[in-house]
Amino acid sequence: MTEGNNMPDGEAASMDETLDAAVVPAGGEGEEEEEKKETWDSKVAVPEPAPAAAAAEEEEVEFVHPEGGWGWLVMLAAMWCNGSVFGIQNAFGILFQSLLREFGSEHDEDLRFRTAWVGSLSMGMIFFCSPIVSVCTDILGCRVTAVGGAAVGLVGLLASSFVTSLGPMYFTYGIVFACGCSFAYQPSLVILGHYFKKRLGLVNGIVTAGSSIFTITLPFLLSGLLEKVGLHNTMRVLCILMFVLMLAGFTYKPLLPFKSPTTQTGSRCPPMNQVFNLNIWKSLGYRIWAFGVPAALYGYYVPYVHLMQHVEETFGKEARKEVLLMCIGITSCVGRLIFGQVADYVNGPNKVYLQVTSFFVIGIMSMMIPLCKIFGGLIAVCLLMGLFDGCFICIMAPIAFELVGSKDVSQAIGFLLGLMSVPMTVGPPIAGFLRDRLGNYEVAFYLAGIPPIFGGAVLCLIPWVEARRKRMEKVNKEKDVTQKMIEHEKAVEDPQHKTGESVF
Repeated sequence: MTEGNNMPDGEAASMDETLDAAVVPAGGEGEEEEEKKETWDSKVAVPEPAPAAAAAEEEEVEFVHPEGGWGWLVMLAAMWCNGSVFGIQNAFGILFQSLLREFGSEHDEDLRFRTAWVGSLSMGMIFFCSPIVSVCTDILGCRVTAVGGAAVGLVGLLASSFVTSLGPMYFTYGIVFACGCSFAYQPSLVILGHYFKKRLGLVNGIVTAGSSIFTITLPFLLSGLLEKVGLHNTMRVLCILMFVLMLAGFTYKPLLPFKSPTTQTGSRCPPMNQVFNLNIWKSLGYRIWAFGVPAALYGYYVPYVHLMQHVEETFGKEARKEVLLMCIGITSCVGRLIFGQVADYVNGPNKVYLQVTSFFVIGIMSMMIPLCKIFGGLIAVCLLMGLFDGCFICIMAPIAFELVGSKDVSQAIGFLLGLMSVPMTVGPPIAGFLRDRLGNYEVAFYLAGIPPIFGGAVLCLIPWVEARRKRMEKVNKEKDVTQKMIEHEKAVEDPQHKTGESVF
């Protein structure tokens, strides 16, 4: 019998004995034949996919997020990371004025353009390195990547305190310090997914609030330090933040299973398809997100670099320009806490609508900056801008988890941040160029408000695309289930018919 080839040898032998017994004359031949058929039916009726289903169920319950415990300390460490990295970047407007006085000349027509490259290059490199950081995070783990990055950032910032011209500053501050910050920053987002799932939105809000707290305090600290000890010693004081960041990276204890990079041949170099995860690009929703967010950011960083200089030119050097950064920092902190909690109650990809709203408001507020002829108007604009800046930042990771899943989130965030590097880098120098040529910042701020509005409009497509994808997956899944049921019924019926033919 051909059907016996699909069974173990012991079962096939027992069936042969049963068939031999069926041809022996006996008074209960009919009963034995019915008993034989029942034995056969019971054997073929056992579904083979049961072990696979059990394995899948076992995988689902394999890991449970602790939702706290050591995770709270990890959250505080990640919060310090966000604060020290982006607090320094957001306060660059204060350093920008000091760099103009230290390395520039009032007769230099391109002074603001060249100086703005220091801060914009630094911010851009943080995001440009992100795809490489995501690969290192997958291979080396969050702890090694974060600690190593903080050490490199410390070296770059310390080296920046000894340079005496803009040229070396591009390398030490714009590249070395920024690359170190990039390697320290991204693991702080990924490690949170090891400890939190239900509270991930809230925790991300708290963590990203760290940069708001530092943005509130650093402008006043930097203004005092620059006035008393100068630019170079101020940078040496900032090195303390990077040293503490290096210590904070040691708390990133991973919980999710670690993928060993060792291949079957024993090589420590994994195949390229494991190094660069291309599965994320199969999601149309992620592709739209990866285009829309960078498109919105060409004007995003312009106020952080040029707002201080604009205030000084408009309201005089006596204006308390640090108050504006403080306002952005305070409401950004509030926005991250509020919208981080709100994101936990917004289903699936609909979280994108929060980001769309934030881009619309940020764009409109950028356009409002030149229209404010009184200082109180600028304060109101900065309060709103900070509130929705916090919304944009805190839901980055939750949206990535929704679009690509937890397994691919590291490189999904990394590639997105890498794409964000170009607009974050070129925006401020373009604004500085317009200021040098036109004599004021009005056109620069008007143009800075257009990209966020355009990018937000593009992101509106994501919930529709994701809803359509889920409907298609549901239909295909139902078809697969129906097809498997039909195949299973045929597999049960065919052995019965063939058994009957061999018996007779």
